[in-house]
Amino acid sequence: MSDLSGLAALTQTPDLAPAPDAAARRLSHLVRDGSATPDTLQNAAEEFEAFFLSHVMESMFAGIKTDGAFGGGFGEGIYRSLLLQRYGETIAQQGGVGIADSIVRMFLDQQEVT
Repeated sequence: MSDLSGLAALTQTPDLAPAPDAAARRLSHLVRDGSATPDTLQNAAEEFEAFFLSHVMESMFAGIKTDGAFGGGFGEGIYRSLLLQRYGETIAQQGGVGIADSIVRMFLDQQEVT
C-alpha cells in the first residue's frame, strides 16, 4: 500500500482533470523531503481521496447516456467530468470514505519508524 501511484494507473483521466498521479506524487514528495506535517499530509491525502472518488464516480456514470428526453445532451457530456470532480472534492472535504485518514495514519506511522 506504500506505492500510491499504482492506483493512478487503474484510472483514465479526462483532459480537464489533474494528472492521474499528481496527488500521489505530492504525498510521496511531502514524506520524502521531510516537510510533512499532519496538516499538510491531511490536505494532500484529501486531495488524493477526492481524485480517487471522482474517478470511481466516472466509472459509475460512464454507462449513463446523455441523450433522450431528460438527458443533458452534448453539454452534459462536456461538463460531467467537472461535476464529478467537484463531487469527489466535496465528499473528501466532508470526511470522505476513510481513504485520506488511512493514508495519513500510514505515513505518520512510517515517519515514526524511520
